[in-house]
Amino acid sequence: MHFPLILTNNPDAGVIEIAESFGIDVMVINKEILNDEIFIDTIDSYSPALIVLAGFLWKIPSFMIAKYPHQIINIHPSLLPKYGGKGMYGHHVHEAVVNNYETESGITIHYVNEEYDEGAVILQRNVAVSPTDNAEQVAANVLKLEHEWYSKVIDTILTQIAH
Repeated sequence: MHFPLILTNNPDAGVIEIAESFGIDVMVINKEILNDEIFIDTIDSYSPALIVLAGFLWKIPSFMIAKYPHQIINIHPSLLPKYGGKGMYGHHVHEAVVNNYETESGITIHYVNEEYDEGAVILQRNVAVSPTDNAEQVAANVLKLEHEWYSKVIDTILTQIAH
């Protein structure tokens, strides 16, 4: 049996209140906890079928990737491999898209591996970028894709795991 768990490094994250309203356990962690191999025992106690990252900027330790191959997914606010890697998150991505006069941007949902934003792609969806768009407009359009597609991909993967 699998049990949900929310991990965050932000003690003020909005997801905490949401999780608690659904009776989902929440743990606030720091990098030292994440990188301690004993932490895997905590994760194991929840028997995760899937580990879903959202807004998580730290590199996942290799021991976790080895323990949960193809069970950790992330969403990135660009069409990888463009604008991926360390330091490329949020407004940094959208500003780069605008500054490089891209005609499209989008999302990439991918498996997590040992490198930032280099895991196997599960799904990409794009959105047009007009020459008059600023980074905030691109961000808003990309966020719509994130909200539309991430839950669908999670549901599909969990359905496949269940069968």
